[in-house]
Amino acid sequence: MASDSNRAGMSIGLQPHAYDPAINPELFEGVLACRMLAFVIDLFIIAVPIVCAAVFIFLFGFVTLGVGWLLFLPFHALSLVWALLYYGFTLGSPASATVGMRVMEIEMRTWYGAPSYFVLGAVHAILFWVSVSALTPFILLVAFFNGRRRLLHDIVLGTVVINSPTRAARMARRL
Repeated sequence: MASDSNRAGMSIGLQPHAYDPAINPELFEGVLACRMLAFVIDLFIIAVPIVCAAVFIFLFGFVTLGVGWLLFLPFHALSLVWALLYYGFTLGSPASATVGMRVMEIEMRTWYGAPSYFVLGAVHAILFWVSVSALTPFILLVAFFNGRRRLLHDIVLGTVVINSPTRAARMARRL
């Protein structure tokens, strides 16, 4: 019986990189700076609800004579869930970008050009925080040594961050 690699509905053949910095430099121009600013915007968007919830729980603890402070017990876990949901839903959206990335006009794609999806967005966030925590922020220097400006967690997950089509068109006119 002959083996059919497409029987399960998928091909096992390797696909080439969709984005080549030599052919399309406008896709990668200024991406690292935009990525840093997008990270700050996203961090603010994630932190504001967490800080508001912490203040509410703190004040609620006074009103309930300390019983409300028990809500701080699951607070850390809920904060992590909130951050993962934020990254999963925003990177998994049709724009393949968080709110900060949309503001900075960049988006995340798979190395073969497909848009991001929920699980990839959530795992991307987890791997970023684990790599930066375990390997120090110096691990971010990896981006300066490859043409696609990919960070270590991008390489491991097979993602690439590029300029959005409108920003890339503006960059192409400049180059």
